[in-house]
Amino acid sequence: MGSPMLDRQSTALIVIDMQRDFLDPRGYAAKAGLDISLLRAAIPNVARLLAAAREANLLVIHTREANAPDLSDVPPSFLEATQRTGAQIGTPGPMGRLLIRGEYGTDIVDELAPIPGEPVFDKPGFSAFEGTALGPLLTRKGIRTLLICGITTEVCVSSTLRTATDRGFSCITVGDACASAYPTLHAAALQMIEVEGGVFGHVAVTDAVLAVLATH
Repeated sequence: MGSPMLDRQSTALIVIDMQRDFLDPRGYAAKAGLDISLLRAAIPNVARLLAAAREANLLVIHTREANAPDLSDVPPSFLEATQRTGAQIGTPGPMGRLLIRGEYGTDIVDELAPIPGEPVFDKPGFSAFEGTALGPLLTRKGIRTLLICGITTEVCVSSTLRTATDRGFSCITVGDACASAYPTLHAAALQMIEVEGGVFGHVAVTDAVLAVLATH
């Protein structure tokens, strides 16, 4: 799409799962055999979006995929899937137990660290709305439009986008500020957004979003 139309008062930036466990070579993704260089490619544009959103006084929200220490909130099927990758959730790693709340590896990378006042939601699943207070926060703040970025495009970004659409939010996915370890899936996930006239909203590029935020 071209330059998106944004109302600052009713727009929020959601940064999905930019965590050490996904972006650090000692973390979950690397242990599971994923090419984290592809995931880390999103960092520069996410950083640019964060800076612009903060300058424009947008609500900025961060999420982390983070599970209970006793694994009580991990679906059995997903736990089994992580076993097959050799990076089972909850197993010890160089940065603590993989994808467990409170562990160093589960936290957001330093380059994109939240600043005071920015909400951080620990989600036990893929969508940022499930098992969190994100929905009530957005309602309370009068948010109607979501700028979505982060990782991975085909899993947690897509899951959050679909839930947000079902809940009536207008969504703009910033495609070049998202990433996947699978380029074909990244491309397909972005392509699906704008089918049927934009059934899941629209896709924008970082430069276009920054231009709009700079002029409003």
